[in-house]
Amino acid sequence: MSTSVIREREDDDERSRSPKRSRVGDPTEEHVVEITERRDQPESILPPSHILLGNGLPLLTPGQFRQLLESDVGISEYISRGILPINGIIKQRFTDFLVNEVDLDHQVVHIKSLDKPASSPKKEKTSEITPEQTSTDGPLPAASGGPSTQADAGPSESSKVTLPEAPSALSGNDEATLNDEVVWDDQFVKLLSPFLSETSVAQLKEMYLEGPEPLRVSDSGWGGRVAKGSDNNEPAERGKQGTSQTLESDTRSSSARNRGKDRNTRRGRGGRQSGRSQVEREDNRKVLSEPISSKATRTAVHKVVRDLFKGKLDSETDTSDPTGDDGSRIVIKWSKRGVGRGGAQGRGGRPSRGDYPPYIHFTMQKTNRDTQDALAYLSRTLHVNVKDLAVAGTKDKRGVTIQRVSLRRGNKTVEDVWKAANQIGRRSVQDAVSQRGERGIRIADLNYRKASLELGMLKGNQFVITLRNVQTDSIENIERAMNSMKHNGFINYYGMQRFGTAAVPTHTIGLAFLKSDWHKAVALILQVRSGEHPDVVAAREAWLVDGDLDRALALMPRRVVAERCILESYKKQGGDTRNAMGALSTIPRNLRLMYIHAYQSYVWNAIVSERIRMHGPHKAVPGDLVFETEPSGTAEGADRELDSSLATVEGLRADEDDDKSVRTSKKSQKAPWVPPKVKTLTDEDVHKYSIFDVIMPLPGRDVAYPGGSLGDRYREFLKLDGLDPDNFVRKQKEYTLNGSYRKILQLPKDLSWSVLRYTDPDVALAQADEDKLLGFDPPSVIEDGKFLALQVDLTLGTAAYATMALREVTKTETSSHFQTGLTQASEDQQFRGTGTATMQDADEEMADLEE
Repeated sequence: MSTSVIREREDDDERSRSPKRSRVGDPTEEHVVEITERRDQPESILPPSHILLGNGLPLLTPGQFRQLLESDVGISEYISRGILPINGIIKQRFTDFLVNEVDLDHQVVHIKSLDKPASSPKKEKTSEITPEQTSTDGPLPAASGGPSTQADAGPSESSKVTLPEAPSALSGNDEATLNDEVVWDDQFVKLLSPFLSETSVAQLKEMYLEGPEPLRVSDSGWGGRVAKGSDNNEPAERGKQGTSQTLESDTRSSSARNRGKDRNTRRGRGGRQSGRSQVEREDNRKVLSEPISSKATRTAVHKVVRDLFKGKLDSETDTSDPTGDDGSRIVIKWSKRGVGRGGAQGRGGRPSRGDYPPYIHFTMQKTNRDTQDALAYLSRTLHVNVKDLAVAGTKDKRGVTIQRVSLRRGNKTVEDVWKAANQIGRRSVQDAVSQRGERGIRIADLNYRKASLELGMLKGNQFVITLRNVQTDSIENIERAMNSMKHNGFINYYGMQRFGTAAVPTHTIGLAFLKSDWHKAVALILQVRSGEHPDVVAAREAWLVDGDLDRALALMPRRVVAERCILESYKKQGGDTRNAMGALSTIPRNLRLMYIHAYQSYVWNAIVSERIRMHGPHKAVPGDLVFETEPSGTAEGADRELDSSLATVEGLRADEDDDKSVRTSKKSQKAPWVPPKVKTLTDEDVHKYSIFDVIMPLPGRDVAYPGGSLGDRYREFLKLDGLDPDNFVRKQKEYTLNGSYRKILQLPKDLSWSVLRYTDPDVALAQADEDKLLGFDPPSVIEDGKFLALQVDLTLGTAAYATMALREVTKTETSSHFQTGLTQASEDQQFRGTGTATMQDADEEMADLEE
């Protein structure tokens, strides 16, 4: 790691700024950093409180890297210590770790179809509308929000219209909304009458039922011109073609009429019937209220219009023609959102892109990619800002995971998104539905929705986990271990994923953030670490050793998000590295806050281990903390999501534009956090609570610490790391920690297990949704296989780690480097490629993503 000469700077939010850095060989100046030989400082990697864990620091020779172990992050205890370990390898193959999100309706998210979605409404056969129907309901709504085909005189028995189906991509309430797009409800009159005169209400009804596009004017009155010799009973679609022709000929000069005579008038199968040939018409329709003097009443009118018409109509106060003491009028007119060139129909008869709800939701399956990396890839593929994508929760990297994703779509349709994600053009549609998704990403089951996903909008995750090369004394020992977890649960530790897989742990970076040590945070993020892709190592070396910023950026892969953000910030500043805090602020907010939450998780793990060592894992004791309102006395309370800081820290989206649909979400996120009421158990009430009721705080403001020596130990950890246990407020508000509470034990749901046999470790023993739909052969059981595997199915609540559940069974280190070592040393590796399965495991296709 390189060193820098630091010059103090006054009146700065930071404690120090480093001087400007230049490449080696450039003329030196007073403010230039001298680049020295990198040296390893393993003692500075872990927080000072690490000594309280009793592990000691390793002695490393230069060039060696410290690999993180469970004990380094406070993970050390077990519930079932009396049961013999069951050795097995976790995540040997990607398909050994399958994760399916459980949504708020308790439904497990699966991919249902790989087919292209239908975005445009399909047209049904024309339907007769009788005078009795129209006399009650008023004029018939225009199809798809387009121009009405009825005459001024009202509907006749021969009137026919085309009634479109709702887009198949719509779901739930969204579909009903579009089906009833311009239906006038009798309740409208009742609700509008207190504010509008009878005449205004009648005018509003007439304008609303005309649809979002003004009616066309031709020599046959309102409506489309009927071609000469046409039958009055022809479908309205023919009338629309005539209208398009008439409008075009009436608005062009004779010379224009002769030039390109047949352009844009194709009518063959698949040809255009409208679109560019149509001339955009200004909509001057509006309804005026009587003058209203009361501002409160005018506000009420705006609210009624907004609530009744769901954004289809706009209302505004007319300030152009003041009416003195009588007050101001309210102007009501059709909203312009979604009405573009060619009217609501758009080009080729397709509905306007604005006619659908503002979000698209889809199911994403990712293989060996972390959530942020997958979203970044999708943002590039879809040509959207990554801020426009949101998920309900983050998922493991090494595995195959399935979850819902929301996209603020702008003017994109579900068809657009599906084609872009499947790279249609470079690939055919047939390839997209018969081959695995590009770069380990598959999206499916797209539909329109009214709102975005937010972190925490899920009930948990369902897992199918396969342990390979299981070593145990007997099958009965497996049964004992699994039954113990079924009834006694497991310690609800934050898993190793929280702390990263690199030699520089994320909780150490988080501590630097909390101490406002911006330069140390930058140094830790950019530091060279073992096991990385050669391009990443070369990029780090280019900057840290050679000071070559351009080369570092050229080499650094886009998936290495934090490092690229810092280097790009330095580039924008002309190589000036003094504003370390500014460089860090360019890292996506959720990633910055995940560093901080990693430190919280580290302290929480350490204190929970102290609690289990002191009092055991089987009952509540005086001094334990519980929620005042949840004295369940059973394990049921363990599944309730209580980790509010996870929503605060782990995945907040940085939606910082002025989009109205986002402002509502941001407002809800900024609602003041109210800490839940907790109590410290005493000898008098401890018998009312079970071990599954016991909670432990994550450090932050407005949380209570446990009583007795455990509370003292908590404060000792924080003080040794240079933090004030009673002050987590920071000048940078986003780094102010609210704190939270988390159950110390977790009880899995729907737990089941089976013992399998296999020989070839490359043959999958479980199958992901995508492969099932592609028709790949399902995994087959080999009765006489040489090796034993344990397959575990379970469902966990949010913020629980499946690897920590498995750890209770295996009693084996779960860190990735340790598991990799087990795989390499495993006896089953010599049988690779001996299987007869025809299905290629996804691991082989994804080898280029392996880091």
